[in-house]
Amino acid sequence: MKQQNDRLRKWIEQKHVGIPELFFRYYKKLGISDEDAMLLLHLIAFHSENIHFPTPNALAERMHFSVEEISEKLGRLVKKGIIEITSGVDANGKLYEKITLCPLWERILDLIDLQTMNLEEENQKKEEGEIFTLFEQEFGRLLSPMEIETISSWLDQDNHSPAIIREALKEAVLAGKLSLRYIDRILFEWKKKNIRTIQQVEKQREQFAKQSSPSIPPKPFTTDHHKKVPFYNWLDERE
Repeated sequence: MKQQNDRLRKWIEQKHVGIPELFFRYYKKLGISDEDAMLLLHLIAFHSENIHFPTPNALAERMHFSVEEISEKLGRLVKKGIIEITSGVDANGKLYEKITLCPLWERILDLIDLQTMNLEEENQKKEEGEIFTLFEQEFGRLLSPMEIETISSWLDQDNHSPAIIREALKEAVLAGKLSLRYIDRILFEWKKKNIRTIQQVEKQREQFAKQSSPSIPPKPFTTDHHKKVPFYNWLDERE
């Protein structure tokens, strides 16, 4: 997270980010009023002019607020962690102050990260729900409570991804051994071999095909009615 925030800060300083668009999209969710939003937009405008510490008087010349009102609003934005006032010494030894908007952008970035995480969780739940429907389609019937519990344990306790469970189901269909016990053994073997992705499954198949005797051609199975693949019996493999 810190690395991402540092990168955003660098982009802002180099004026490579269209901040106003992000600002308009998220300032309400941060609890910023329309009046304070307008003040922040003026601060952004001053920053674009390389004026990083506009005085309340300079801001009042552009806004319908008094100097006192602007000072109060700036103080409130500092307390809310929207802006920050920093100080330092330049190359000439002169003391300077600066109003930085980085806390604002970092909080917007946190909101974006949170939304992304929530979306990923929603997609994960959707994929998990589709797993049960897929099993019922392949079994041609509703799942029993015990079967539902078994599949749930693959997801929640064994931490198998929905994609890996779908792949194990496909292996069982190809082998003609459509049972949760057989699928559970496949998943156990994959976990023991640290096979977590579809790419790793395919790589293991390729290694098996290279090690197989060329005099015994593999039995083909059609998975998509177009592409034929050799069946790899994971459970009969000998290491």
